[in-house]
Amino acid sequence: MKPIILCVCLCFPASQLMAQYAGAIQQARRDSAQNDAEQRRIQNETGGSSAGPAAGMPAPAAPLDPAMQAALQNVAGLRADLASLSAVSDPADPSQKLALLNDLSQAAQGTNRATTASVKQLAGDLLKALAGKKKLAAAPQTRLAREIHVLFNSARLSAAQQQNVLTDIQKILTDADVSLDDTVDVLTDLKAVVAQTSHAAG
Repeated sequence: MKPIILCVCLCFPASQLMAQYAGAIQQARRDSAQNDAEQRRIQNETGGSSAGPAAGMPAPAAPLDPAMQAALQNVAGLRADLASLSAVSDPADPSQKLALLNDLSQAAQGTNRATTASVKQLAGDLLKALAGKKKLAAAPQTRLAREIHVLFNSARLSAAQQQNVLTDIQKILTDADVSLDDTVDVLTDLKAVVAQTSHAAG
């Protein structure tokens, strides 16, 4: 099954795609919180029993599609990596580098994947570009994580949508005071990822 995020790319421009993805993340958090609260209420009313819901109570929220769940988890991991990098004063330590490399390696959900060399190059350039960039606040961290994930799953993006995402990434990096050279390096790496993942499997 193709991830939901990739399916909607065929119909919506990149800006709407980003908004829908953000909405999906927020909805997933709301569903999770609602489900947790409901489970506690059920346990209270049944004395901690594992029996089904009490009569008249709504059923727990349906689980997320596995592909969407994996996408949300990957975006959350990338966002945590970016937050960790931007908060440091010194160059990233090996554990931060490994975490970022792992999350980038797991970003692709289809059969089209970037090469190991391209993933390593991107990880290295992101580390160099973002370490200590405290101007990269929470909202742009989330946006950047989401858009990196999308570019690793670019088979369903049009060329115009790919360019829109790259342009927004450039703005995020520029606003975070990333140097022009480092910004160009990151964008070059992402274009390589797009070239390797943008051909629909067939």
